[in-house]
Amino acid sequence: MKFILTLLGIGLVGCQTVKSNLNDAQNTVAVSLKPVWVQDTLSKANLAYRKVNLFTPIFYKDAIITANALEGIISYNRNTQKHNWKTYMRYGVESSGVLVDNQLLVGALDGHMYSINADTGQINWKYDTKAEITSQPMAHNNILYFLNGANSLFSIDIRTGRQLWVYNRQETTTKMTIRGGSRPTFSNGIIYSGFSDGALVAINASTGTPLWEVNLNNNSRFKDIDASPVIDGENIYINSYDDKLYCLSRQNGSILWRYNTGGATAPVITGNRLYFSTSSGSVISLNKNTGALEWKKDDIKGIATEPIIVKGFLVYGESQGPLKLVELLTGKTQAVFDPGKGIMSKISSDGSNELYFISGEANFYQVNIVPVTRGMIQYLVN
Repeated sequence: MKFILTLLGIGLVGCQTVKSNLNDAQNTVAVSLKPVWVQDTLSKANLAYRKVNLFTPIFYKDAIITANALEGIISYNRNTQKHNWKTYMRYGVESSGVLVDNQLLVGALDGHMYSINADTGQINWKYDTKAEITSQPMAHNNILYFLNGANSLFSIDIRTGRQLWVYNRQETTTKMTIRGGSRPTFSNGIIYSGFSDGALVAINASTGTPLWEVNLNNNSRFKDIDASPVIDGENIYINSYDDKLYCLSRQNGSILWRYNTGGATAPVITGNRLYFSTSSGSVISLNKNTGALEWKKDDIKGIATEPIIVKGFLVYGESQGPLKLVELLTGKTQAVFDPGKGIMSKISSDGSNELYFISGEANFYQVNIVPVTRGMIQYLVN
């Protein structure tokens, strides 16, 4: 096991002051990002080309589970930071997984979908898809849905690893595609998934029969729809690489509005606001009902990860830059932490002040959101 490096009080924490109203009194506060610990997830130094580490850390009991794209999956104790177990996989794991009871379901670069005991790291079963898996699976009612690199959507029984059905998407283009794939979304017996040919397809979750499809991305460079569809009421929001973000009708896929910049990550919605990252290197806030621009940040180093909302802040990493905390209403940066070599994995939080992510160099971090008190009134992050 690699040693634990405690990062307390070092000069990597950035913060800015903000105003907070509490009982009609003005209080100037600073919110910072404080690194707590970091682990090198690799058993030996990677002297070859850099791999893409996209695994979103997963919480399980008192453990936090991550993976790297060279060796496989690792579980750590959140309280002691000690290594619980490590499951090696040929070629490693690039995309994230999903937890169902004590089963971790994760696709690997060797083309297999794995069921792993989250307590021990023991493999329960594995299913060979004949192509590498670079997209996150989705689980519903003991059924797993996921895409592989050959543009095939699988339905698997979680308890046994038995295939229920497979939907094969025939490629109709010779254009290049970007690496990755859409995480399917389930709603009312229907699976919604994007594909690398630019189509969003609604599929009967029981039979694998397509119900409708809409061709969205006609971009001249890349046609991929690798972002996960987000359902909000009767609308579907889907981000398409290098093209547009679309708002569609859930009933038939008709386009309600579109915003003229796209990406490969899913948007996050709160209230009437929608937030997403783009393939052109920006983070954008829109009105979810109209698509009107609220704010746009262009100070991104590389491409931003899929954003999350924690403690009233928008949180994301940058592929060639730091972890950032920004205001939801204005997009103003409030805190920064730079791990070096960038972040490509989505940040994880269980709703507390703790943030977890794996860096571009396969180092695994816990970074806390720390409210700083100035004056007599204590500032609390809600």
